[in-house]
Amino acid sequence: MDTEHTGAESAALDAYSRVVTGVAAGLLPSVAALSVRTPRGAGAGSAVTFTDDGFLLTNAHVVAGANAGTASFADGTETRFDVVGADVLSDLAVVRAHNLGAPAAPLGDAENLRIGQLVVAVGNPMGLAGSVTAGVVSGLGRSLPARDGRRVRIIDNVIQTDAALNPGNSGGALADSGGTVVGINTAVAGYGLGLAVPINRTTRQIIGELVGTGRVRRAWLGVAGVPVPLPPPLAERLHQKLGLRVVEVVPGSPAGTAGIYLGDILITAGGEPVQTVQALQRLMLGPAIGKNLPITVLRKNALVDVVSVPEELR
Repeated sequence: MDTEHTGAESAALDAYSRVVTGVAAGLLPSVAALSVRTPRGAGAGSAVTFTDDGFLLTNAHVVAGANAGTASFADGTETRFDVVGADVLSDLAVVRAHNLGAPAAPLGDAENLRIGQLVVAVGNPMGLAGSVTAGVVSGLGRSLPARDGRRVRIIDNVIQTDAALNPGNSGGALADSGGTVVGINTAVAGYGLGLAVPINRTTRQIIGELVGTGRVRRAWLGVAGVPVPLPPPLAERLHQKLGLRVVEVVPGSPAGTAGIYLGDILITAGGEPVQTVQALQRLMLGPAIGKNLPITVLRKNALVDVVSVPEELR
């Protein structure tokens, strides 16, 4: 037996174990098992404390139809909680515990994740409190459709991981090796496949609105588009490969009023490149309502600047 090779493997395993146990020790006190009861019956999931004054982050589908419930922590503490607000279109919800005490877990930034990176999932699958699994980031930039009545929105940049997730993990923490929460586990798409809503600039805005007002206001532009390649000379000059070709403009909408026409190609909005529908959706949150939104479009091989004022989506 190659003892040197075996020793190296043991050292690597020990390093891996130290990372996972360190993350688990740091996060387990912050993660709760949620129990709710609605007219449809009992439900369960997980949540992670993210403020020192008792706010917890979970999935909207975990608390759907509930106004309150019970949170149980790994140390045996139980407390009632109230649902502060939920946003079905991002599958995020905020609840607040009656009795404070659980430490806040640090929120990170999923934009810094890399495929193959170690991640640790902490939650309460199958009612088993304080469960920890580990794996790697299997994919980034995945999309997950979310529906609220007739409205459908794509949750973009969803994290795919092979860390084992089971029913009850929804709403729990997905953390990087430093112990910062980079995602909220939201779905088990199949055996050995898990998905998590990322913590990033967009979801931080959503979380802030849920804490502040209990709901998420969204802006409406009234335009639909599909990604198309930009002409090579323009793409090279702008360092942008794609734009969004306008295939529908709602009459009387903010886009129509601003002078955006069928066939225009959206290049930027609010100074941000618009290469996908999701990129435009990210701009359509509460702060955009009623504010001037400068838009640059490509029209008949010329760049044209217009200004739109998004309205609140009703």
